[in-house]
Amino acid sequence: MSQKGRVELAAKKRTVLGSKVKRLRREGWVPGVIYGRDFDSVSLKFDKYKLRDVLSQVGGSQLINIKVEGSDEPESALLRDVQRDVITGDLLHVDFYRVMMSETITTEIPLLTVGESPVAEQKEGILLHGIAEIEVECLPGDLVDALEVDLTELTEIGQAILVEDLAVPSGIDILTDPDEVIARLVPLEEVELERPAAEVEEELIMTEEGEEVEVIGEAEAEEAEEEEEEIRDYM
Repeated sequence: MSQKGRVELAAKKRTVLGSKVKRLRREGWVPGVIYGRDFDSVSLKFDKYKLRDVLSQVGGSQLINIKVEGSDEPESALLRDVQRDVITGDLLHVDFYRVMMSETITTEIPLLTVGESPVAEQKEGILLHGIAEIEVECLPGDLVDALEVDLTELTEIGQAILVEDLAVPSGIDILTDPDEVIARLVPLEEVELERPAAEVEEELIMTEEGEEVEVIGEAEAEEAEEEEEEIRDYM
C-alpha cells in the first residue's frame, strides 16, 4: 500500500510500440497507457506479476497511485480497461485514467449484496437480481469501493430494492435511473424454471454467429493490431 493508503503500482515509460510489444510480453512486461483530461497520454509497461496482484485487489472505482519511474510524485488514476488473451487469459494491455482530485469524474460503483431475504431463504419466493453497479458523478476523493444492498429488507413477495433506495454517501450523485431494479422478490409460479429446447438452441446459434463475447474497451490502435497478431500466432 502507498503512504496515502491506496494501492501503488510501479511503471516504466516505454518506447516500444505496435507489433514490437510482443517482445515486451516475452520479457515479463505488460504494455499499458495512462491518459486523462488535459493530460498527454503516456505509454507505460508494468511487471506482469505486480500488475496481476494489483488487479486482484482493485476495481474500477478505486484510486490507484501509478508511480512512474523517474517521476517525483505518483499519478492518481482509475482502472479503465484490461485486455486479456482470448485463449490463455494472459494480460495483454491495460488502460488507466489519470484524475484531478479537484475535478468531478463519472464512473461506476459496484453494488454489494449482504444478508439474505427471509422469504427467499424459506423457499417462499424467488429473489431476482437486477443491475450490479450504478453510474455516479463525484470528486475522486469521494469514491467508495462499493455500495451495500441489504437483502434482509425484502420480507414480502413483490417487494423490490431500487436505485432510489440506496444509501449513498454525501458528495456522490447517482446518474443511473432511480427506478432501476437491484433486487426483487417474485412468487415461485412467476419464474419460468424450464425453457423450450428450441429457444436455447436458437440463442446458442446467435452467440456463435453474432458479436464476440469479449468486448474490447478503449485502447491504443497499435495494441488492437497486436492482439490480432497474438491470436494468429495460436492458430
